[in-house]
Amino acid sequence: MPLDPQARLLLDQFASTGAPPLHEMAVPDARQLMDTLRTMSPPGVPVAHVEDRTVPGPAGEIPVRLYRPEGGTPPLLVYFHGGGWVLGSLESHDSTLRDLCNASGCAILAVDYRLAPEHRFPAAVDDCWAATAWAAANAAALGADPGRIAVGGDSAGGNLTAVVAQLARDRGGVPLRFQLLIYPATDAATDTPSYHENAKGYFLELDDMRWFYDHYLGPDGDRSDPRASPLRTTDLRGLPPALVITAEFDPLRDEGEAYAERLRAAGVPVTLTRYDGMIHGFFGMGALLDQARTAVTEAAAALRAALG
Repeated sequence: MPLDPQARLLLDQFASTGAPPLHEMAVPDARQLMDTLRTMSPPGVPVAHVEDRTVPGPAGEIPVRLYRPEGGTPPLLVYFHGGGWVLGSLESHDSTLRDLCNASGCAILAVDYRLAPEHRFPAAVDDCWAATAWAAANAAALGADPGRIAVGGDSAGGNLTAVVAQLARDRGGVPLRFQLLIYPATDAATDTPSYHENAKGYFLELDDMRWFYDHYLGPDGDRSDPRASPLRTTDLRGLPPALVITAEFDPLRDEGEAYAERLRAAGVPVTLTRYDGMIHGFFGMGALLDQARTAVTEAAAALRAALG
């Protein structure tokens, strides 16, 4: 399909700013750009309860933000933001998570894991695992149901979601019921056809992903490590059911869909939805893109179905 007209307008507006590609920027400048773009978006909708706090991590306290809907004892979604393991924060995804909390009826614990290059792999993995294990042990104290816990994330956060789900299976003690994988990065090789078909001009570029991986893994990082490339895990049996969302004009499209197919082949219940005409990052652009709102609605329905 052609590029969605709303996505085309958004890309044209971004190009008119004259901002250089991410891979040509210093990390502080890229973070500042993302903060500037965030402040141009409308504020998020009200949620019954929002609370910032910290949870214990392997290198100190991890900032988290809890969103809880009105009434009852809701299920809990532990959420990891995108941003290539280099960008992103509790603020960058606040509006989207408010929408998802209200639509799904889930409490959401957003995790502000350590970022690269200051904290390289596996710091983000270690923080996300620690926050998830803590949440599973303390769900009741958060006002959530400890028997109904899911993990989710977008892009780099989708990568961390897949890794945490694998760790939960292998290490035990964290009974996950569902995983929400939004255009996840699953293989650090960056060599699928979609990387080359969508290498330039669609918001996230091939060279941007290489820039992210260089910062995240460093010069000596092992790109075949399943904690960096969860698609390379030998055995995917016994993982929680998944919804995998991909975008047609996204370098990460093929590896997200490959992960969904491998989950399905391993006997894991999977729903795979490709949003035609969409670009990477669209899920968080509900103020601008109709299909973003559709995707949030789909994710919310999947969480409701999986978590009851």
